[in-house]
Amino acid sequence: MTTARLEVRDLSVGHDGIVVAGGIALRVDPGEILAILGPSGSGKSTLLSTIAGVVAPLSGRVLVDAVDVTTMPVHRRRIGLIFQEPLLFAHLSVGDNVAYGMRRQGVERRQARRRAAELLAWVGLPGYEGRRSDQLSGGQAQRVALARALGADPSVLLLDEPFSALDAELRGRLAVEVAARLRDAGVAALHVTHDAAEAEAVADRVVTIDELAR
Repeated sequence: MTTARLEVRDLSVGHDGIVVAGGIALRVDPGEILAILGPSGSGKSTLLSTIAGVVAPLSGRVLVDAVDVTTMPVHRRRIGLIFQEPLLFAHLSVGDNVAYGMRRQGVERRQARRRAAELLAWVGLPGYEGRRSDQLSGGQAQRVALARALGADPSVLLLDEPFSALDAELRGRLAVEVAARLRDAGVAALHVTHDAAEAEAVADRVVTIDELAR
């Protein structure tokens, strides 16, 4: 697994030239999880989409291991993004979902499938490769989404309220479990949520989006 440091310098994010959150500065080291709290509409999701390259910044820079990736296309940044919904491909098996990013990067099919099986075992779903993705529970689907994101060997992982659609008991359990696995992998992770208890349970540091902005 590739590990790297994420830095954001004086980043302003928004849509159609309108700033939602401005002057944002942060740093996340390999193996560290930084949680960002804020209400709906405060710019949390827009910040993650901007770091990932899905949304263009209004100003500022994004760096991965001191390399400026601000203008790089999404597929070259090696930044993974997990959403509230798992967004699995219904027409693919669980194993092929996990192998998808690897195959797009040119990994040979047999090697990708072997790595997918290893990742599924690592997230607690051994032997699930042949299952249909639309037959998974919500918690299982989010584990598969995590395995798929890590299969693409990201340097940084962004989590956009990935547990908010789950019931409270499962949300708390899965959040702690995923956080432990990310630390084991040594991946720098940025986790946004509106749930303060979840943030405290999973993160090494917790900040509000207002604290990041200047």
